[in-house]
Amino acid sequence: MSTPLITDQGLARLQAELDFLWRTERPEVTKKVTWAASLGDRSENADYQYNKKRLREIDRRVRYLRKRIDSLKVVPYSKEQEGRVYFGCWVTIENEDGEQKKLRIVGYDEIFGEKQYISVDSPMARALLRKHVGDEVVVRTEAGEFYWEILAIDYSQ
Repeated sequence: MSTPLITDQGLARLQAELDFLWRTERPEVTKKVTWAASLGDRSENADYQYNKKRLREIDRRVRYLRKRIDSLKVVPYSKEQEGRVYFGCWVTIENEDGEQKKLRIVGYDEIFGEKQYISVDSPMARALLRKHVGDEVVVRTEAGEFYWEILAIDYSQ
């Protein structure tokens, strides 16, 4: 189970998705289903079958979003976080080979579609939490141990 934390921006994105699905996409798909049903035989009507399936997908996602949004806790920024890695920060790290990465530690619901976002529940995030610039962290995964140095921590983006 994922930790029910989210940033302000992540919550706004989920609420916007819920609003779009409920107020825009669902009514459009409902109209298409009604139109396709009026054509007659539904068993061979591809428009009807596809849009009915899409309507079920929308309803499933709306139910999930409503439950999930109610259970999430927004973690606000605090001045006391400066200088250390905490939830919501951007952290720049470098490995032994000189490879650099800039990552943001966020909640599980925010990582989809965002290459630089990592879940607070990931091994990388767990290793980085509460560390300072210059600290070396060891990330333990099933693939082995990886060493990273923290180069920068930023809360402004």
